[in-house]
Amino acid sequence: MAVTGDETESAATGDIPAYQLRSPNSGLAQSIVMAASPGTMQNPSSQHAEEITRKREVRLMKNREAARECRRKKKEYVKCLENRVAVLENQNKTLIEELKALKDIYCHKAE
Repeated sequence: MAVTGDETESAATGDIPAYQLRSPNSGLAQSIVMAASPGTMQNPSSQHAEEITRKREVRLMKNREAARECRRKKKEYVKCLENRVAVLENQNKTLIEELKALKDIYCHKAE
């Protein structure tokens, strides 16, 4: 049997699509109505709205997770920078002291 793909207007409720099936051996058309459970027989626009709402909620949840991860990485980066600043300040202090010591030695030799 081949499905013609044409939906007919003869469905009882208007929500359930009906298809014309033709048997290759006989030219007779048979109508088949697609059945759906009562819970799935919602208004198509409300299904569309629910799908949009669900997609939005998923997108917002992913965005929250991404923002949380971004904040965590930023904290880690700032902590590393603070550690580097502390190391460089210590190194600078040591170099300044070494410079003073060398100046003192040079000045005493010059006299």
